[in-house]
Amino acid sequence: MACSWSEALTLAREKNLPQVYHDCDTDIYGACHEGEPQGSFRNGIFSEHRCICMPVNLSAEELAKKEKKFRTENPEW
Repeated sequence: MACSWSEALTLAREKNLPQVYHDCDTDIYGACHEGEPQGSFRNGIFSEHRCICMPVNLSAEELAKKEKKFRTENPEW
């Protein structure tokens, strides 16, 4: 887990993972495989979280800019 897009990119490169994400429900950043769901288990039931996933070939600044644009265009999300 990470606290920023920059930390998520470092984590992705260390683990050779193709994507980084921002879990908007927990405000945690991380790295993952394409299509890998993020979420948590409660009482044995998996609850998928709302995440913004992007490829690791973008810079931390580009990731933040794209996230801001998405959240501005989709305030209800």
